Amino acid sequence: MIFVTGGTGLLGSHLLVELAKRGQSIRALKRPSSNLTNVKNVFDFYLKDDSKTLFNTIEWVDGDINNVSNLQDSMKGCNEVYHCAGYVSFWRKDFKKLMTINKVGTANMVNVALSIGVKKFSHVSSTAAIGRNELSSEYTEANKWVTSPLNSNYAVSKYSAEMEVWRAKEEGLNVSIVNPSVILGAGNWEDSSLTLFLSVEKGIKFYTEGTNAFVDARDVAYCMAELMDKNIFGEGYLTVSENVCFRDLLFMIADEIGIKRASIKVKPWMAALAWRIEMVRSIFGSKPKITKETAYIAMNESFYSNGKITTKLNHQFIPIKDAVKNAVSYRNTQRK
Repeated sequence: MIFVTGGTGLLGSHLLVELAKRGQSIRALKRPSSNLTNVKNVFDFYLKDDSKTLFNTIEWVDGDINNVSNLQDSMKGCNEVYHCAGYVSFWRKDFKKLMTINKVGTANMVNVALSIGVKKFSHVSSTAAIGRNELSSEYTEANKWVTSPLNSNYAVSKYSAEMEVWRAKEEGLNVSIVNPSVILGAGNWEDSSLTLFLSVEKGIKFYTEGTNAFVDARDVAYCMAELMDKNIFGEGYLTVSENVCFRDLLFMIADEIGIKRASIKVKPWMAALAWRIEMVRSIFGSKPKITKETAYIAMNESFYSNGKITTKLNHQFIPIKDAVKNAVSYRNTQRK
């Protein structure tokens, strides 16, 4: 039996599809308030006639990764764990929540896994947990973490979570870590990284010329399952398809939706002004739409290598243009 956390999210729903296709017995943790509609729709989108049968093989259990006794009950009888649950925020006020969910929650997961004798543990980290400095032209798994103003609070929380997983490795747990870049896929455009698609659909006028790495959720799910099935443990792997300029990505999305492209290039002073205005607005309780960290990401050029994982698994990643097309196609099916 496989235990999955974060199954209702963008990556988690794709992982459930991948595992279901492989005929795995799955138990998935969800919050009592979670809505499974999107997961069912993702199954329908990819699996067609087999969707209902495969979705119904999943055993859903209510719980929380920060409730240890609940985790012990929920994980009992499982010999493999895929930990996808996490929290993403670049708002400074969310630092405590980031650490509670990402670091403490992961510590709880590996501790329970060790206590009940889980054989394999797959953890979803992030490119944010890769060590970074201003001298690197391309980041790889070899980049060591260093304290730096370039590290966001989210990055700190994900790196801290990784340390819990590596600690569990030293205590005897077979662990595998993937470090996905920004994930695109079939899902709700009001959640996660897909809000970018919603912004474009609403007619965003501005674009930046920063560069970041992107990946299709199907690729991340496949790599996770392959690493576990092939018993490849003890290392982390960047899961990246392409390094893409934000301008080019926004243009791809606009073209696929069939609307006008953004036409105003954001200059450094504009980005600096925007996050400062949002910071002032947040004083009155509103969550900022732009933070100092997200402004930096949008304007900065960050390049990541997928050489290690492509060599290890001989895997060819889905081009980002196809990932965009897939995300828009899913959105269109939900409107019919």
